[in-house]
Amino acid sequence: MSTDDRYYYEPAKGHGLPHDPLNAIVGPRPIGWISSRNAAGQRNLAPYSFFNCFNYRPPIIGFASSGWKDSVANIVETGEFVWNLTTRPLAVKMNESSASLERGEDEFGFAGLTAQPGTRVAADRVLESPVNFECKLTQCIQLKTAAGSDIDTWLVLGEVVAVHIAPHLLIDGIYQTALAEPVLRAGGPSAYYGISEDLRFDLVRPDAR
Repeated sequence: MSTDDRYYYEPAKGHGLPHDPLNAIVGPRPIGWISSRNAAGQRNLAPYSFFNCFNYRPPIIGFASSGWKDSVANIVETGEFVWNLTTRPLAVKMNESSASLERGEDEFGFAGLTAQPGTRVAADRVLESPVNFECKLTQCIQLKTAAGSDIDTWLVLGEVVAVHIAPHLLIDGIYQTALAEPVLRAGGPSAYYGISEDLRFDLVRPDAR
């Protein structure tokens, strides 16, 4: 039981709210818009709300999939994938690419997007996206509970081996985060956020003691 007036719950017993607050608390979250191909060369494109960057050198990014979905199966088969930046102008098409199509159907065509061949990987980039990371699979990890039981959720990690950035996003060699208009996932079934330069603030790290 909580020792103050905060709302308290234990996830294993349910949250007792209209919608699980976890996704809203840990957010807004960047979107893992992942493109891949299976061993037969069929394309797949899908957004994942559990996504982030985990290492600088080498650069490693990753996403988690609830269930063994086509993206995970394709990446394990081929060892390759591409992350595509979701921007405000592409938000609707990103959402359309989340449709449950039959395995092998092409989400690029379904969402009206252009598939551009990768440079270092066989998976295609979303040409309309201003930033693409071509990745090689490093690990695919099945998550476990604290008690050690397997969960039907898979963490896919990949090393970024090639980066594509639209030139207008680099000013004096510095990438302009807000200018790209990234779309971030939030809580609830439909909530997304954007960012703007008006919301920026800067902090300088303190000297080491």
